[in-house]
Amino acid sequence: MLRCYRPYGALALAAVLCACAAKAVPVVEVKGECANVFQAQVCTWVRMRGTTVVEAGATVPVTSIENAPTEAPMGWPPTPVARLRLPETANPQTGLTELTVYWEATGHPPGPYLVPHFDFHFYTVPPDEQVAIDCADASKPAALPAGYALPDLTLPPEMAQMTGVSTLIGLCVPRMGMHSLPAAELQDTVPFHGTMVIGYYHSKPVFIEPMLTRALLLEKRPFNLPVPSIPGMAGAYPRTFHADYDAQQQLYHFVFAGFAPGT
Repeated sequence: MLRCYRPYGALALAAVLCACAAKAVPVVEVKGECANVFQAQVCTWVRMRGTTVVEAGATVPVTSIENAPTEAPMGWPPTPVARLRLPETANPQTGLTELTVYWEATGHPPGPYLVPHFDFHFYTVPPDEQVAIDCADASKPAALPAGYALPDLTLPPEMAQMTGVSTLIGLCVPRMGMHSLPAAELQDTVPFHGTMVIGYYHSKPVFIEPMLTRALLLEKRPFNLPVPSIPGMAGAYPRTFHADYDAQQQLYHFVFAGFAPGT
């Protein structure tokens, strides 16, 4: 039973009734795209109350995590294991256009990230703009989220030979973009578990990335990651991220919410 009444005055009662009416509108899930990731289907979606997006994200089965190979061929630029668009009708409200999934079997530099992990890039630019990123533009944004850094990385000789570049400016990777990370974390001497990466190209934000270790995901428990305030984000973007674990179905729901315009 829906109980939304209080013995207040007429104006207060009207406000309560409006709130009750809003709560009575059901939340409907709109499916995006699905793709096979290591013998299980990863899918994108948005959840809407009427015409308003309240959550957006992806469903990731534990099978995809468990079946991730312990070794993977090195390539440059790296090849995603999946590319999935989010429902287009919700893009203006969420700012999210597409998810690309990368599996890093042995991790990658800098030091804290040299452990097996997944990169879940939620892009805020159209797919054709994402695939055109070639790192030829070395310009960096005028401002970063508080506490974040955008360092350059000198590659070890074997990686420099493979990639054809000696330094990644702003940790820029073709078809991804630059990678901004928490400055304190970059100095850690212990491996990371999960962090929120903010990506850039042409001096503007282009993706929001939960970067998550295989070990963390195999704990099969819910967790949160903070989404920083992102200077220079032109449109709406999410302010919270929650990984909800469904023990019965053995999968995660990666949930972005709190959408609001940038400044």
